[in-house]
Amino acid sequence: MSDDDIITTETPTRRDIVKYGGAVVGSGLLAGCAGLTDSGSDPTATETTETAVDTSTATRTPEDGSYSVTMEPVGTVEFESVPKTIAPFTADYIDMLVALGQTDAVQSIWYRGRYKTIHYDELDGVSVDLDGLTQLWNDGVSKEVFYEIDADLHLIDPHSLTDWLGAWDQSDVEEIRTNVAPFLGNLIFRHTDDWHDYRYYSMYEAFEKVATVVQERERFEAIRSMHDDLVETVQAGLPAPSERPDAALMFAGEQPEDFTPYRISGGGANKEHFRAVGIEDAFEGTGVEGYTGSESLDYETLLEIDPDSLLLRYHGRGMTRGEFEDTVVAYLEDHDLGSELTAVQEGRVFRGGPIYAGPLHNLFMIERYATGLYPDRFEDEQLIDRDRLATIITEGVEE
Repeated sequence: MSDDDIITTETPTRRDIVKYGGAVVGSGLLAGCAGLTDSGSDPTATETTETAVDTSTATRTPEDGSYSVTMEPVGTVEFESVPKTIAPFTADYIDMLVALGQTDAVQSIWYRGRYKTIHYDELDGVSVDLDGLTQLWNDGVSKEVFYEIDADLHLIDPHSLTDWLGAWDQSDVEEIRTNVAPFLGNLIFRHTDDWHDYRYYSMYEAFEKVATVVQERERFEAIRSMHDDLVETVQAGLPAPSERPDAALMFAGEQPEDFTPYRISGGGANKEHFRAVGIEDAFEGTGVEGYTGSESLDYETLLEIDPDSLLLRYHGRGMTRGEFEDTVVAYLEDHDLGSELTAVQEGRVFRGGPIYAGPLHNLFMIERYATGLYPDRFEDEQLIDRDRLATIITEGVEE
């Protein structure tokens, strides 16, 4: 991107509430499309379950209350006040806004079916009206929808639109950025896209950026503290690595006849909870690659690998544990070959969790897999204080 593409205070957008306030950093917004892949190999990934705070990229001007947030690939966005309406794309960023008490600000979702909200049912006063969110994907992404939403901020990595989905080109991004509002965000759910040649952020690094955008530092710190305490408790109770079950993460329907592998190894926010509970990838060293859109495994191949546990993902809005057992697990138990799998025989078949996992998803996933995989070590099925978490979200943090 050239210097001519930088929007400064001399060339304001239609909105004065938020504006680009610095040079755009990182790669250009068009770096080639690598398609949808998740091979599990990620030589550049440095993400861990740690939640180190990066305070060097958020600045405030005390005199006028303005502040700025810097996040690759866009760079620095300057805020005159907190944006009242925000248009996210993937559900991980919506979950962040919900966690920060900003549910009413959320205007959009890429695709409703990819937003898992069942965990909100366990938090008193926390909910999302999915039908009230504008779905951005309808056989493509229309620029007109962005004009209709008229948000104060697009919490979207522009590469999601240009390189991941191939729905827009650079001129479309510039048009909406100039005529509607800035973009800010980083595609964090996986680390396997060739075009993502700029910095990755861990879930909590991205969460901190969002917290700075909406000026909810106290809520962020409180939830981060709950996360760190939970991870510490779980990791202190884990058995030795040699005694931990491995797992095969796959996509599967309610009556699966084959499975699409999705590797646990590699970086990405949607795998942080697996690392927190010490799950090893059952496909490691087997030659099975991750999701490519076409590769699938039949029961015979899966029996050869015979994972200790199965983590099955699906595309519905969500199932309770009981619904999952009554459909997917029951089908596997009655299947001639499926019933021979060690994971099925030993009762280690679990829902695989959301692809676009935010911090609240992450807390519940850590609890689910810790208590499900190690019931003898975590007898209490509730490792999260739901009342405390709900209070943080709905009421904030007391001074």
